[in-house]
Amino acid sequence: MNVASNIHDLRRLRAELAEPVGFVPTMGFLHDGHLSLARRAREECGSVVASVFVNPTQFAPTEDLAEYPRDLDRDLALLEEAGTDLVFTPSTESLYPDGYDTWINVERLTERLEGADRPTHFRGVVTIVTKLFNLVEPTRAYFGQKDGQQAIIVRRLIRDLDFDIELVVCPTVRESDGLAMSSRNTYLSEGERAAATILYRALQLAETLYADEDRDAARIRSEMEEVLRSEPLAKLAYVSIADAEDLSELDVVDRKALVSLAARIGETRLIDNTVLPPGEPLV
Repeated sequence: MNVASNIHDLRRLRAELAEPVGFVPTMGFLHDGHLSLARRAREECGSVVASVFVNPTQFAPTEDLAEYPRDLDRDLALLEEAGTDLVFTPSTESLYPDGYDTWINVERLTERLEGADRPTHFRGVVTIVTKLFNLVEPTRAYFGQKDGQQAIIVRRLIRDLDFDIELVVCPTVRESDGLAMSSRNTYLSEGERAAATILYRALQLAETLYADEDRDAARIRSEMEEVLRSEPLAKLAYVSIADAEDLSELDVVDRKALVSLAARIGETRLIDNTVLPPGEPLV
């Protein structure tokens, strides 16, 4: 496995890779959710490229950039074990040099859900994804469903900017008790970790209600919120049942829907989602 810490080396090593190239962008501190993407790319592609970069532009000043967990040596070992051919580990200065002033934004889709609570977040996400796509030139890009809104936004980015890239969205990888794997789970105390399973239980309720032929989105949201409020350590941010194409809130679940939620457990903000009908791919 090769490691490139600058753009020049990335382009040189990328030119030597067998096609098609699968790309897995990450912020590091990898868990099995990230590694499932690398393993899927290994199965489907001639070569696999991953990036490890904690992108500062998707963090608000009040968020946890400085505290975000990092362990590059461990990440590299795990990526090599997963069959990755090349890892890009750039510095912030190489991607955002002095005077950097170009930003990419996807309108409307970024104004809802996470974007409503974190208004600068997706500008940073979309900009860094665009830069990485231009540098890596992948055939396929692998993202996890846990960040469902992000996946829908990246799909729109690929369409609107005519990237010749196939987006592959892989299922959320969960702990044995249902908690979605996340680097931020390391922030949770023992009690908070137990409380965090309430997110998955609320999503399971939505799936159960749908299976019982309830299509009233307001009623499903209300019952999910009741479950979440039953946990004293959970502070609800939102529950959404939205069209999986444009993220508009639904009154009736009569098409594919992204059911998503966010809650703060202690000081840690967690997100999760499912798709209705259950088992349908998000994109």
